[in-house]
Amino acid sequence: MSETRREISTLIPPMEMSEGAGVRIRRTIGGPYQENLDPFLLLDQFRTDNADDYIAGFPDHPHRGFETVTYMLAGLMRHEDNSGAGGTLRPGGVQWMTAGRGIVHSEMPQQEEGLMAGFQLWVNLPADQKMCAPRYQNIEPDDVPHITRDDGIEIRVIAGEVDGIKGAVNGIAIDPTYLDVRVPAGQVFEATIPWGHTAFCQVFEGEAHISGTPVGGGSVAVLGDGDRVRLENHGPDELGFLLIAGRPINEPIARYGPFVMNTQAELEQAFQDFHSGNF
Repeated sequence: MSETRREISTLIPPMEMSEGAGVRIRRTIGGPYQENLDPFLLLDQFRTDNADDYIAGFPDHPHRGFETVTYMLAGLMRHEDNSGAGGTLRPGGVQWMTAGRGIVHSEMPQQEEGLMAGFQLWVNLPADQKMCAPRYQNIEPDDVPHITRDDGIEIRVIAGEVDGIKGAVNGIAIDPTYLDVRVPAGQVFEATIPWGHTAFCQVFEGEAHISGTPVGGGSVAVLGDGDRVRLENHGPDELGFLLIAGRPINEPIARYGPFVMNTQAELEQAFQDFHSGNF
């Protein structure tokens, strides 16, 4: 059976903005150009060596009804929450946090100088899991499977499966793919993605070519349907990108700030529960 290559359906430029207590980020999904991309709600990239851009961090804030995925490229970020759990994310580490029925946590830098770089992705939960107990998958850098192909392409498999290697994260409702891919100059990356899954590429280093269209500058390329992805590196430098995909949920979304539910009544209940201390 022949495979169908995914083409670009939308290019999303990054938008500069401030979040938390004044952290400078670049938003693609969740911004004015792409409000959501079922099942993905938001994608932020942070990258700066100016401590003033990140030092204030993200003090205590609540979540309910979805998952946050934090992936570090550089720097140290400390997570603590109202259950007493905590840990420090290091370069190459990932935390897949399922907020479920509610959690209050903070994310604060554990450095006063140097480069801080990484991503935070918000992933929706289906209705029957929105009120599940909060849980975490905290993956240390050395526990993320690493593939080096014969052509020098390197792939870190955070979730999903590539070349028969399964990712570090499992048990997620949307059956996600989350890859950190580095492509040397002149090489071509190809991989399969399940048909029907929403898929996109976040380029963070160099410039990718997808069916002749250049993608760079921190932009996201949303991919149309198909079962195969192909990215070419025509430039002289290494290409770095995230390839992310997941099964759409196809349910109504009622969303405000840190809460993502299915109905307005559920959203109002989330605010009541938080303000009454029931998280």
